[in-house]
Amino acid sequence: MSQLSQTPATNQKPYYAQDVDFEDLAKRDPDWAAICKTSKQTKWIDFQDPKILLQLTKSLLKCDFNLTSLDLPDDRLCPPVPVRWNYVRWIQDLLDTTSDSYSDRYDAARQVVGLDIGVGASAIYPLLAASTRTEWRIAGTDVDQHSLDYARQNVESNGLSKQIKLALTTTDAPIIPMEALRLEELDFVMTNPPFYTSEADMQASYNGKNMAPSAVCTGSVNEMICPGGDVGFVLRILEQSLQLREKVQWYTAMLGKLSSLQQIVAKLKEHEITNFAVTCLQAGHKTKRWGVGWSFGDLRPRIDVARHGDLVHAVLPNPSAQTIAVPLMSTEWAGKKVDAALKELDVRWQWRAGSATGVMEATENVWSRAARRKKKFDGQQSGGKDVSMADEGEDDGDGEEEVPVALAVKIVASDEKVEVRWLRGADHMVFVSFCGMLKRALTAHE
Repeated sequence: MSQLSQTPATNQKPYYAQDVDFEDLAKRDPDWAAICKTSKQTKWIDFQDPKILLQLTKSLLKCDFNLTSLDLPDDRLCPPVPVRWNYVRWIQDLLDTTSDSYSDRYDAARQVVGLDIGVGASAIYPLLAASTRTEWRIAGTDVDQHSLDYARQNVESNGLSKQIKLALTTTDAPIIPMEALRLEELDFVMTNPPFYTSEADMQASYNGKNMAPSAVCTGSVNEMICPGGDVGFVLRILEQSLQLREKVQWYTAMLGKLSSLQQIVAKLKEHEITNFAVTCLQAGHKTKRWGVGWSFGDLRPRIDVARHGDLVHAVLPNPSAQTIAVPLMSTEWAGKKVDAALKELDVRWQWRAGSATGVMEATENVWSRAARRKKKFDGQQSGGKDVSMADEGEDDGDGEEEVPVALAVKIVASDEKVEVRWLRGADHMVFVSFCGMLKRALTAHE
């Protein structure tokens, strides 16, 4: 059985959704097969042995990502692959569903530049990102020269030096060192920060569990502990993001506890950052990690990305999709009603009847009663002539300044329902208002 969950054919590697199937991995990799110990009654693998933990990581990287070389010192973290890949995969989804094209799909030609803060000795995140997306370029930083030496070796031995560049930084330098890296903009920032505030905090975490850790921890102090733990580390990124703002499209972080996620989301709301996404990065039944991403842009991630995995209601962002039920009505009927309703508005509207899909952009709320009354009055004053965005058509490339978009949505009609996907906009209530108007248009009696 595959180690990875199945997704539609998109030429993308899917998330790990289940525990690693060690028997299947043994069939695919002789190095792992040599380590597995079996008996007639039971199968066991001693993950308290660092060598076994390292071999599992190496085998998964080789079999699932074609990364054939990994060398780590005995005194640095050996990263389990599944949760780390799920974090990278989630960032891919964030970017894919917040592109200017509104496609919601992976664009193999899109050039992406990202930053991993704290690459560690493995450089696991840059390796996973670069090996699965050839047009991605990843910068990586670390405060530990020992780890960085190994990271550079792992990048070079896997032939990814053209895509990955690593740099030493210091604890008092900007946590996102744009100037030092000679970068003007970034598509994303990612980090897997130390989870604990102190050795006592780390020990208390272990003592609070009913069972011993499933795998030995070989991490150094700087990999496991920092002032404020993961929350303190991510708050440093948040503070700098308030200065950089849209110079980075997505700021993201992995967190060790649900309570940490709750604290970060509360801080985002405190700063009135409404465009954020959350995820539970669980891979199988054991390890759970959480992720958060936020953006100062107005492109909205698809709802299954913004609210990904097993999460509590308190951390969820506003929904970026609504379903309007139209019982007993066909796709053709619903599509015609949608098309007719949108053609009455001063918006840019593209409708494809064949796929029953349309995209609408509006510069302001033009569907409210007040806006309709004003339109009618203005039409009377101008002798009935109305000029809409739809009349203007697409950008003719004459260099005129682009009009800001207050709301963009994708609408898909099907039998008995219409799906509305929020693509762009700063105000959730404008999206809700539009959905309300569309619902009235679809459910009004003839």
